[in-house]
Amino acid sequence: MHGVFVDANDSLAEIFERQRKAGDPDMRVNFNPNIRPEDWPAILVGAEIGVVDHTALPTDVAKQCAGLKHVVFLGTGARSYMNPEELAELGISVHLIKGYGDTAVAEAAIALMWASARVIPWMDREMRAGNWLREDAMQLTGKTIGLIGFGGIAAEVARIALGTGMKVIAWNRSPKSFPGVEFVGLERLLAESHVISIHLLLNDETRGLLSREKIAGMRKGVILVNTARGAIVDE
Repeated sequence: MHGVFVDANDSLAEIFERQRKAGDPDMRVNFNPNIRPEDWPAILVGAEIGVVDHTALPTDVAKQCAGLKHVVFLGTGARSYMNPEELAELGISVHLIKGYGDTAVAEAAIALMWASARVIPWMDREMRAGNWLREDAMQLTGKTIGLIGFGGIAAEVARIALGTGMKVIAWNRSPKSFPGVEFVGLERLLAESHVISIHLLLNDETRGLLSREKIAGMRKGVILVNTARGAIVDE
């Protein structure tokens, strides 16, 4: 079995080479981060494994990749680049990097929450314009953050939020437990949370999950942070 890293930039290629171990499948690195989706078949040339960082793999192109059995996506958001279900019908399995970016995305969600609560972007713009605002901001210590979906990223958000003195509640489609987190129904989460942070995969079940009706059930002045996929919220 052999494969190709189809769109490696210099830094990723260097990391990839450092991680090689005896017994790994034979892998070739294509040193070009700017390939087009239609370039896949020529780059793979019958390889069974395709490692990809950021290049889309449309289903019609995958049909032309003779012998391709596995696509390893260097992240978790493969659905933005390919359709895993359609590829599975072609006999191609899509593999993700479990836990990739959990802490980084969680820190981004927390940063957005604090920036919004403390109206930092608005105050920054006004101060640069020579205005000194005395606007009320939300103190988050003691407030409730509700996490919609509870995987690795949400667990990191919970850890950080608990450390700042916030109450953490969460809703997940399957039963979960986590120290310091109370799992509740979605309607209660929407009604009680001062901050709501979304951590769901986008699929047919979650698309448009936060509908007009659910948004109407939120607390007035709630901060909504979405570091998942935009289509989960009916904007």
